Amino acid sequence: MRFRRPLTATAALLAAASLALAGCSSTGGDDAAATPSGPATSGATDEFPITIESALGTATIKSAPERVVTWGWGSTEAAIAVGVYPVAVAEQRWTAGEGNLVPWVEEAYDKAGVEHPAVLTDEAGGATVPYEEIIAAAPDLILAPYSGLTQEQFDLLSDIAPVVAFQDGPWTTTWDDVIRTSAKALGRSAAGDAVLDDISAFLADQKAAHPEFDGVTFAGIWDGDGSVSVYTPADPRVAILTELGLQIAPSVSDLDTSNGGFYYDLSYEKLDQLTADFVIVYGNTDAEVEASLAKPALQAIPAVAAGRVVKVVGPVTVSSVSPPTALTFQWEGGLPTLIAGIATTLAG
Repeated sequence: MRFRRPLTATAALLAAASLALAGCSSTGGDDAAATPSGPATSGATDEFPITIESALGTATIKSAPERVVTWGWGSTEAAIAVGVYPVAVAEQRWTAGEGNLVPWVEEAYDKAGVEHPAVLTDEAGGATVPYEEIIAAAPDLILAPYSGLTQEQFDLLSDIAPVVAFQDGPWTTTWDDVIRTSAKALGRSAAGDAVLDDISAFLADQKAAHPEFDGVTFAGIWDGDGSVSVYTPADPRVAILTELGLQIAPSVSDLDTSNGGFYYDLSYEKLDQLTADFVIVYGNTDAEVEASLAKPALQAIPAVAAGRVVKVVGPVTVSSVSPPTALTFQWEGGLPTLIAGIATTLAG
């Protein structure tokens, strides 16, 4: 359990949230009523109340949620996959642009004929929380199992509605636990198990189709300025590939300075120590990635020098596998394309 922030700082923020809540209760009724709602209760099969413990505190969900807000990554898709369409979701500004939805979420709402959700402002990649916007959505549950919530933010949000946060550390919840935890919070554990069974079958099929993956080591990186970000085994974007028989290179853990984080920065001077059979390089554009790979510093990575590189390029494509969600495992531009790229690289 993480320690709370000093009471004085928390109290000040609580007061601000309370004022915002009071304002919404007196003037924001129309806004809340206009927020889209989905069929949140029709498929609940679990018995309520439901209690979920997290690293930041306890969420007690007294009845089947009717107005769900999601924050962070993956919980929107997990909710949709079990038949619940959130009324407000975190903005994925880097992926789809300000105020837009990622394509697989937009497609899911359109296919179901459900009004699009409110999009919560997220200018800082989850570092700040738009409390007033969340209050306006009038949630009865806030799902944030894969997020960067602080204790302070969790406490404030818990004054609005029960909050389901991460079990261990921020941004490290495994893809299957995002689905499992979200389904449990929604009272749809059986539906969550069915989703997981479908994904497991897909992964098993892919593993069987690629026996050449067995025991092959890899590292996932993003080039920066004077260093590269290396994704640790705690990051689901690389951990998911071990389901296919691949192994995260031992050098990734040997060089890890993150103290349990999902990535660490490795200086250019140490890149020759990042040994792996191949490297996955993530980036904004193909030109950007090619420019990075051409740097003498990155050529010090043995796999890069040997041309054993798989590129994952573009905000939407990167997001679809970073990590994959309940709606992107079989999304054609996501994991299937990455798997095909790995196979091509290893065959070369």
